[in-house]
Amino acid sequence: MKTENSIKFSFPALSMNEQTSRAVVSAFLVQADPTIEELADIRTAVSEAVTNSIVHGYRSISGEVELCVKLLAGREIYIRVKDKGCGIEDVEKAMEPLYTTAPQEERAGLGFAVMQSFMDSVRVRSKPDAGTTVTMRKKLKETSCRTS
Repeated sequence: MKTENSIKFSFPALSMNEQTSRAVVSAFLVQADPTIEELADIRTAVSEAVTNSIVHGYRSISGEVELCVKLLAGREIYIRVKDKGCGIEDVEKAMEPLYTTAPQEERAGLGFAVMQSFMDSVRVRSKPDAGTTVTMRKKLKETSCRTS
């Protein structure tokens, strides 16, 4: 699908940058004129993906998280969150609700389930000791108020 606009940035895997990633995604997506609900859903999914990279991917070691957001033709949003952390040994297991690799930190294990509930599609690719890439897509509704 044709990319109409895109942004890509990377940031240190620090918890304080999770809110920054949400803010940047929100500011970028304003041009697509999403509904408040759509924007909230996307922000939540991004927050979960970025938090997973920081908390589970790097596990208190330094690293970078890369975030790529694209506006595709037909009002589709593409988001990719990528890290070069420890990776996920069993992606299928990790995507099960309530599964967590950090139970001692009182993690709910709902990150992937939340992403799946708010986005149209979520794909996870991971390799142990090489990192994880989460790709999400969401089609925005047509609005009767759009002028473009």
